[in-house]
Amino acid sequence: MKRYKTVDEYILNTKTGREVLIVLRELIQSTELIETVKWGGPAYTINGKNVVGVGSFKSYVALWFYQGALLQDNAKVLINAQENVTKALRQWRFYSLNEINDKLVLVYLNEAIENQKQNKEIKPDRRKPIEIPKELSETLNSVPELDNCFKKFPPGKQREFAEYISEAKRVETRLTRIKKITPLILQNIGLNDKYRK
Repeated sequence: MKRYKTVDEYILNTKTGREVLIVLRELIQSTELIETVKWGGPAYTINGKNVVGVGSFKSYVALWFYQGALLQDNAKVLINAQENVTKALRQWRFYSLNEINDKLVLVYLNEAIENQKQNKEIKPDRRKPIEIPKELSETLNSVPELDNCFKKFPPGKQREFAEYISEAKRVETRLTRIKKITPLILQNIGLNDKYRK
């Protein structure tokens, strides 16, 4: 997936839903949220905290709320796109331009902003044990240097690596991901360090 440096660049290179993205962007920009690019896509923050993001997919444009599980969702428009994976993130999908109700979108945006101002947040459960997938475990056991480097990471970063491998459904993909993260582990670089400030 290509990573863009500006929201304009992201929108110009979108293959589907460009008009929907433009309207959602205008609505978001009418609030006090600050526009930025994170993970290669549009994200909007307040006081340095992520509030919402937008993205174009094959058949829809998603407006996601980083703490969406805390929203009232009276219109029942939000979904959890990754059941049993995400606790807080919720997504609102738009399949066409005429599905956008400006007033309703602003109600959700303003509630999300207020929640963030009040520091309302669902935090990840850091106490759950780290489940190392079989392929990663086998690799760590066969390469002592890699295993030592992996053990030096704090539990949260170990969990990020483990979940990144586990999320892949096919063994081939898991093995490809292990090859990708091996240099990071050996260099003491966390999976998501480049996104942290």
